Amino acid sequence: MPTYAYACTSCRHAFDAVQSFSDDALTICPECGGALRKQYGSIGVTFNGSGFYRTDSRSGAGTASSSSASSKTEKPTGANPAPAAAPAST
Repeated sequence: MPTYAYACTSCRHAFDAVQSFSDDALTICPECGGALRKQYGSIGVTFNGSGFYRTDSRSGAGTASSSSASSKTEKPTGANPAPAAAPAST
């Protein structure tokens, strides 16, 4: 269940509350009975590493990227290319 941060608008008392998504927001300060307000801050998720980028799923329409250019193979320029070796049977 998520943890929400609240602060009182009267006495400035701040606290965290673990609530379900379906629970109503808290409205009364447990210290002074004043009005509460949810505090919003940065999320607690950090993405480290190379990750995924917007261009990862796009084709190189118009421009060839370095990864797609290196993955293309050239056709041999001989009359007949050498046949591939047959797999060894055991």
